[in-house]
Amino acid sequence: MRSRSWLVVAAAMFCCGWGGNQFTPLLIMYRDAAGYSVLTVDAFLGAYVVGLVPALLTVGALSDRFGRRPVMMAGTVASLLASGLLALGETGPVPIFLGRFVTGVAVAVAMAVGSTWVKELSDPPHDPDAGPGTGARRAALALTVGFGLGAGVAGVLAQWGPWPMVLPYVVHVALTVGVLLVLPRCVETRGPGRAGRLAVPAVRHPRFRRVVLPMAPWVFGSSGVAYAIMPQVVGDRLGSWGLAYSTLLTVCTLGAGALVQPIAKRLDRVTDARAVIVSMIAMSTGLALSVVAASVRSPWLALAAAIVLGSAYGIAVVSGLLEIQRLARPDELAGLTGVYYALAYVGFLLPAALAVLSKLAGYPVLLSGLVLIALAGTAVIARSSRSHLPGSSLPASSAGNAGITSVVSNSTERSETALGRSPNASRQSR
Repeated sequence: MRSRSWLVVAAAMFCCGWGGNQFTPLLIMYRDAAGYSVLTVDAFLGAYVVGLVPALLTVGALSDRFGRRPVMMAGTVASLLASGLLALGETGPVPIFLGRFVTGVAVAVAMAVGSTWVKELSDPPHDPDAGPGTGARRAALALTVGFGLGAGVAGVLAQWGPWPMVLPYVVHVALTVGVLLVLPRCVETRGPGRAGRLAVPAVRHPRFRRVVLPMAPWVFGSSGVAYAIMPQVVGDRLGSWGLAYSTLLTVCTLGAGALVQPIAKRLDRVTDARAVIVSMIAMSTGLALSVVAASVRSPWLALAAAIVLGSAYGIAVVSGLLEIQRLARPDELAGLTGVYYALAYVGFLLPAALAVLSKLAGYPVLLSGLVLIALAGTAVIARSSRSHLPGSSLPASSAGNAGITSVVSNSTERSETALGRSPNASRQSR
């Protein structure tokens, strides 16, 4: 019988994603209405990354050791606690710093542990009807929709609702409490007592270094440019609609990312890195549009650039997950997922880096430089697109990594043989 446990876990990921991005469109409110300086607001964003990156590198091992359910429960509770702290933001900056730090931890759990748990619950025997790659798409979609709706609802409530610094967080708390009531009933896929380790040998695999690594920082780098940089470069054209426009860009970016994810799954194939390359081409196109938007300071062109960059994000996050799910052994999947998302969040620092560099050059010049860097990364990925595929023969220098993928590869081949397909045919990770 088909299990629906994955849906509850995806709902918990959705809540963590909602909590992670509800703060983003409110930056203008904290700067203008609450009177915090630009430096302080940037520090609020930095507190989120400080909590997120170390957690991404450790929570996978914790879930291997103690099980997926208790760690995901703790992450969801942390998301609820973070909103409670942020709702106290009118009393001073300390609750906001603490809330953003705890938010980062909660999102890290959702990304590393939630994505892995949803993937495992989307495989037989838990969900025998799910097709190849379904788990990766479900996990990515849950986070993306959470990111988008969290930002959208928070921005609307802050712009037009009462208690703008409190009400957005109360809504998130109510949603999260509902999910926490049913999350303990979900099927555990990783029993406690097994060894959990921080080391993830799969990161040394040539395909991870040459295909996943050049793309990963652009996952959130693209969305950062879309809804953090674009509102700044057209801000003088918005008047009193700055908060609403910032919310619109965030929702459109992540909405495009959510809508395009089924396409990403169909683009993916194990014989090359086609989906990753398509994401990078879309990334370069979106960045080129952002150059034009910054040059003429057009809100409409900035919106178009955000939609293209959001589409690139959607393809990139799914294709990257599918690549690492083929590379990782079952006992490394949570850890490698955490490493992947940690690398992806390096791109979240891109807006801050551009803000510093803007004292030396204008945004059109800086964004043009990003176009060139993205194209260079695309070339690196294209060159290695058909190399070091999971289960293929590796050169002597990589022989030690062959065992990393043999379990996944062999099980995939056996499954495809049972279905009457050739093992050499295009296949995808579940």
